[in-house]
Amino acid sequence: MIKTLLAQVTQYKSASILAPVFTAGEVLMEVLIPFVTASIIDKGIEAGNIHQVYFYGGIMLAMAFLSLMFGILAGRYAAKASSGLTCNLRDGIYEKVQTFAFSNIDKYSTAGLVTRMTTDVTNVQNAYQMILRIAVRAPLMLVCSMVMCFFISVKLSTIFLAAIVILAAALIFIMLRTTKVFNEVFRKYDDLNASVQENVSAIRVVKAFVREDYENSKFQKAAEKLYRLFVKAESTLALNNPVMMLVVYGCILAVSWFGAHFIVAGDLSTGNLTSLFSYVMSVLMSLMMLSMIFVMITMSAASGRRITEVLNEAPDMTDPAQPKRSVLLAALDAASPVWSA
Repeated sequence: MIKTLLAQVTQYKSASILAPVFTAGEVLMEVLIPFVTASIIDKGIEAGNIHQVYFYGGIMLAMAFLSLMFGILAGRYAAKASSGLTCNLRDGIYEKVQTFAFSNIDKYSTAGLVTRMTTDVTNVQNAYQMILRIAVRAPLMLVCSMVMCFFISVKLSTIFLAAIVILAAALIFIMLRTTKVFNEVFRKYDDLNASVQENVSAIRVVKAFVREDYENSKFQKAAEKLYRLFVKAESTLALNNPVMMLVVYGCILAVSWFGAHFIVAGDLSTGNLTSLFSYVMSVLMSLMMLSMIFVMITMSAASGRRITEVLNEAPDMTDPAQPKRSVLLAALDAASPVWSA
């Protein structure tokens, strides 16, 4: 599936590479800013050296500006790559459908093909853009922040390891519960689109036989099935936010409690504790971003499989090796034996 979808990137490969590169630069600047903040507090404010405050403050402003520019460029190229992939996917599906025989179209149904070209492709576009940006940013930010936390205090950093284990278990549970539901959701989308298509194309027949109430009831049943499935999926996904908030505030309380004791004992400076709080939020925000990526990938995986099915479908009827391009020439060729006789 992944190989088939990535084959549609084609002319947007450079944008797909530049987006993660600029995202990595943005992460690097954001990771270094709290480290410079600690120097401002320890070497400038607490030491009463205003020149150090100006010096490190200027460095921090330069890093913030570079982070801003890297973020803008990363967003631009990610949008270009994801939109280009969407364009190529829709074009590829449309061209593939043109080669289908009626038996191939009946296999997927017209409504199913429309859903694949609209809803499914949009889901893949959103997932691809998140992969280029957040799927690169979140792991890098997580790893770099953890490295800086261990550099500042190994004992306090062990708190994050427990948080990561809890969040990983919650994400695995959510993904296993929602994947099957989303697969069923997109099949119900096909039924809903089929009901709309049948009514629009045969509206005169429906009115002629006074079947409006029956068709309304049929559409309402399809919509209610879709509603129930989405409620089931979203109810499970809603567990992600409270678990995340519980872990976030638990980590903040633990770092505040133990960090205060370390400052009193002289094992940690005030500036390092301030930087540690920044890295705590970076680590936990990265985990939140990763959970969002897992949710989006869970939704788009079903869409990606449906798109791949169409792109890899072999037409039941194919053109001959040397087809006749002109009806007149074909007729003359068929009549030539008669004329020679």
